[in-house]
Amino acid sequence: MNNPHKLRRSWYEESARGRLLHLLDADSFTEFLGPERRETSPHLALFDLPRQFDDGIIVGAGHIDGRPVLVAAQEGRFMGGAIGEVHGAKLTGLLHAAAKMRRDILILFDTGGVRLQEANAGELAISEIIRAVLEARSEGVRVIGLLGGRAGCYGGGSLIAGCCSALVISEQGRLSVSGPEVIETNKGVEEFDSRDRALVWRTMGGKHRYLIGGADVFVEDGIAAFRTGAIAALQRAATLDQTVLEAEQTRLEHRLRQFGDAHDAIEIWARLQIEDPGQIPERDIESFLPTANIHRESADAAR
Repeated sequence: MNNPHKLRRSWYEESARGRLLHLLDADSFTEFLGPERRETSPHLALFDLPRQFDDGIIVGAGHIDGRPVLVAAQEGRFMGGAIGEVHGAKLTGLLHAAAKMRRDILILFDTGGVRLQEANAGELAISEIIRAVLEARSEGVRVIGLLGGRAGCYGGGSLIAGCCSALVISEQGRLSVSGPEVIETNKGVEEFDSRDRALVWRTMGGKHRYLIGGADVFVEDGIAAFRTGAIAALQRAATLDQTVLEAEQTRLEHRLRQFGDAHDAIEIWARLQIEDPGQIPERDIESFLPTANIHRESADAAR
C-alpha cells in the first residue's frame, strides 16, 4: 500500500520522479536506463546548455493497484520537459516494449513540446512516438496519459496525448497544440495575452478540456486523485479500429461546427447550456463535476 501522507502531495508541485514513485504501488518501480547510464543528449553541449543524465524522462515498470504497467514520466523542470532525440527514443522504446508484452502503459506528461535545439531530431522523435502509441493500441494496449504538471502538455506532446486511449487531467493541467507564448508571438498580444493566466487556464486548462471532451477523467491536484483516475482509466476498453477512428473524426467535425466561431471558453460553456458559465473557473471539484458530467461533450470515440 502507498503511504497516505505521500499520496496527499500536489501533483503540480511534485517532480517527475516523485509523481512516479508515489503513484505506483510501494516498492514496485524498476527504472530502465536510469541516470547511472548517463544517457544524455548529444546536442545540448553544442549550445553550451546543461544536460541531465536521464534526459528529462524516467521510464520503467511497476504496479498500480496490483496491476503490472509500464510507465514514463517527463520532467517539466528540465528544459520545460521538451522532447529531444534521447528523450524520444526512451519513450518510443518503452511503447514498443508495451506492444510486444501487451502491457498497459502510463505516460505522465509535462512538456512544452519539441526541444528546439534538437530541431529535426525532436520532430522525428514525436513522429516515432505517435506511431509507437498507435501500434501499441492496435495490439490491445491501453495508453493512459496523466496531465497536471507545471509545463502543461503542448506542441508535439499534445499530439501524442491526443493519440492516447484515455487522458486523466486536473484543473492545473493544460493541453493545447500551441502554447500561449507561441500564439502571442504569431498572432499578437491583442489576440492572446500569454501573461493572462486566467485566460490561459480558461482556454487550455483541465476544466475546459474535460468539458469539450478532450480529456476523459477529471481529478483533483493530488497524487492520490491521479492514482484513482489512472486505475479508472485502465478499466476502459482498449479497442482501436476503423470504426472507432471514424467515430472520433465525426465527433471532431461536430465540435468544430458547434464551437468553431467561439471567441472564448466562456462562450463555449454557454453553448453547452451551462448555467452561469462565467463561474466555472471558480468552482471547486465537488460543484464542478456534477454540472460538467451533465453538459460536457462526449469523449467516448477514439479515446
